[in-house]
Amino acid sequence: MKALVCILLLLETFVFVVQQQVDGGLNENEISQQISSEDGRQNPPQTDTLRAEASTDRQQYCDLGIPDIHAALRELTATVTEQKGNIRELTATVTEQKEKNRELTATVTEQKGHIRELRDEMKKKNDDREIAFSAGLMESGDGYIGPFTTPITLTYRNVFTNIGNAYNPITGVFTAPLKGAYMFRVSVYGHGGTPSGASIFKNGERVVIAHDVQAQDRLNSSNGVVLILEVGDVVYVRLWANRRIYDNENNHNTFSGYLLFPLR
Repeated sequence: MKALVCILLLLETFVFVVQQQVDGGLNENEISQQISSEDGRQNPPQTDTLRAEASTDRQQYCDLGIPDIHAALRELTATVTEQKGNIRELTATVTEQKEKNRELTATVTEQKGHIRELRDEMKKKNDDREIAFSAGLMESGDGYIGPFTTPITLTYRNVFTNIGNAYNPITGVFTAPLKGAYMFRVSVYGHGGTPSGASIFKNGERVVIAHDVQAQDRLNSSNGVVLILEVGDVVYVRLWANRRIYDNENNHNTFSGYLLFPLR
């Protein structure tokens, strides 16, 4: 502000000189004489003293303003330098944070890959534990099976479900792929006059039977059991000797089983 006042005062003086030259074409001596003459006519003697004091004050005012401007500039320069340093530090911090973010992103991506692998592995294990089958005796047609003089293993060829492919429809044998608790069920159906009967076997040993005897009309029986099987144990159904069963498209005779839960 002080520097601005000094500049305005200098401009005022310059404009006065130029205006005098334009109006009267006066030279410097004439301008000085005219200024002195005008001062002598219009101002009392004490005015010269006041004007000298004002000139001195004006010079001092301007002289005092210039150092203040230089000091302000130095202070501003120091502030700008300090801000530049702060900006450099902030830039370095942002760069460091970006690098950490890249590392974190890479870690998250890696963890996602591990999670996918673990999920796929768990799914595969769960798929291996999904074991269930159900089958009817005849694929088509109808008729009797038996009686025979000796027991025979029944082959249930009309497969409804065979998750895990543990049941073999060619042999009629279920083979345990996992150690666990399994549920099995069998049903038999026949006509009166000849008994109907079949048994669930585990590794060659009879476990439960389904049997019915009627002089006439239909025969119908079923049974089930939960077995603890080791890997490789076999389960199947055998028709008793001198027994007869009948089946058609209604699938009266069935054999089914499934894994309840695995065991260690």
